[in-house]
Amino acid sequence: MSGIGTGLSATNIVGCVAAPGSEASRSVGDLPPEEVIFGSSKAMEDIRRSAEQAASSDIPWLLQGETGTGKEVLARFLHRSSRWGHGAFVTVNCPAIPSALIESELFGYERGAFTGAFETKPGKVEIAHGGTLFLDEIADLDHGLQAKLLQLLQDGHFCRIGAQKDRQVETRIVSATNRKLRHEIKSGTFRQDLFYRISVISMELPRLEERRGDIPMLTAYFLRKYSEKYKREVRPLSNLLLKRFQSYRWPGNIRELQNLIKRYVILGSEQPVSNSLEDQDNNQDYPSSEIPSNAVIQLKKVTHEATKQLERRIMLRVLDAHGWHRRSAARALSISYGALLYKMQEAGLPAKKGKERRGDEAALDAGHMEPQDAE
Repeated sequence: MSGIGTGLSATNIVGCVAAPGSEASRSVGDLPPEEVIFGSSKAMEDIRRSAEQAASSDIPWLLQGETGTGKEVLARFLHRSSRWGHGAFVTVNCPAIPSALIESELFGYERGAFTGAFETKPGKVEIAHGGTLFLDEIADLDHGLQAKLLQLLQDGHFCRIGAQKDRQVETRIVSATNRKLRHEIKSGTFRQDLFYRISVISMELPRLEERRGDIPMLTAYFLRKYSEKYKREVRPLSNLLLKRFQSYRWPGNIRELQNLIKRYVILGSEQPVSNSLEDQDNNQDYPSSEIPSNAVIQLKKVTHEATKQLERRIMLRVLDAHGWHRRSAARALSISYGALLYKMQEAGLPAKKGKERRGDEAALDAGHMEPQDAE
């Protein structure tokens, strides 16, 4: 592998590679195990297969998917599994850097290039030499920078701000976005030629809602991870909350699950987690409002999900109105007491607000009571 071109000092070379114990090496070394990254869903199995086949090559990857689906975790896995794994994993969060500064952050600058440039500074591209450059939310780059990035992808050349000569690097580029780049191309905000350069392999990460079978494994992993990190001994989650996890829509995807488990470990109570799920449900639009007009719609599935959410909201409001006196709530809803208990359990609602279940509800959950049929 060739080195970086003219003018890179020995001091700067030291800063380009993640030393043992550094933040870059720790973050890659702390990756979750592969079974947690990929789970068992069909969509993730396809991604695993592609990752195993192409991780060792230097071709660019494009990772698409909603926020919180694990794009950076997969990018770190690709880095670790490739010949670039000994080098640095350098992240550029494109929307987090002001547009006036992002060019200098990416490509660096020479001393005196502009007011305040008192010394030469290598950019992220240079630091990622021999490693991986992860461009998070690449759709936020403006057209001028997209053109410079295109040159880097074409021949590995770039130029620091204020420099007279190009430099050359060897780095593996992985890009990520939560937008549909083909739509961005049609609207004129993203270059088509750059899209084809960064998406030699393109992967769409599924929403957590589409891989519900992985929720128990992810929950167990985050419980273990944060119990060790915060040195807290916590009880396993109740079956009621785990069932609630399985029916919840997870708009924040894996990141939302991660944060809820972190909250449970720190506070030692399920109630804040349950309250957060309820608040999110109460503020959630019906699924049909999120479906594009050109999408293939499974009407029966969408209607069933919307009905479940509406039922849950109505039960919550009626229960609150009756001070969580369930027999009164059942009468107000014109259903039997047993039917209300059954529906509350199915919706993942606690038997008593802010209190532990006991008596007939615990027996019902344990299977010792048969709920009456819904009227």
